Amino acid sequence: MKKFFLFAALAAASCLSGQAQNLDKMQWFNEPESYTINGGTLEMDVPAQTDFWRIAHYGFTVDDGPFLYGLYGGEFEAKIKVSGDYKERFDQAGLMIRIDHENYVKCGIEYVDGKYNVSTVVTHHTSDWSVIQLDKPIPYLWLKAVRRLDAIEIFYSFDDVNYTMMRTLWMQDNCPVMVGPVAACPDGKGFKARFSDFKVKHLPDQRRVEWLQKN
Repeated sequence: MKKFFLFAALAAASCLSGQAQNLDKMQWFNEPESYTINGGTLEMDVPAQTDFWRIAHYGFTVDDGPFLYGLYGGEFEAKIKVSGDYKERFDQAGLMIRIDHENYVKCGIEYVDGKYNVSTVVTHHTSDWSVIQLDKPIPYLWLKAVRRLDAIEIFYSFDDVNYTMMRTLWMQDNCPVMVGPVAACPDGKGFKARFSDFKVKHLPDQRRVEWLQKN
């Protein structure tokens, strides 16, 4: 009997995987004035003077960037492909996972002092920022986030085949999170950002799977 339930849990997860999410059915947090959704692709004009950041280093808090999200519970793998016409310092586009205004992670490409950076900001009341500077511009970047129990692992890829881990962070488990494309333009006058192939694949709850294997 326990093998049947384990198989059922894994089959259910498989049924939920492999399909791109419908961007038209997702919700906006700070909806931009200009954007298009065509099939599985979102293109937006990122508003000027927008960002997500809390307190640390700079001394201010902002929470006004455009973020298109779906609500997900449990454990999952989220992926997205991003690109942008980056122009000014801190222009950025990527993926966000968010509980509320004090607890979130955003990751993606961030343009700083003429260089492309793979960037992650983790916020738990206050924000921190980590970057990996790239040696040349890139046309697009794949991002992947894996939520397991109370941890999220962040990966990036240039080809959607070979992924490199860039960050592991704590995030409260057993609570729903908002997941989806995000962008910001803290210093500039705005730029175009593009997102495609957004997918969230359910992963069977790790504690439940371990329990089923033992019972």
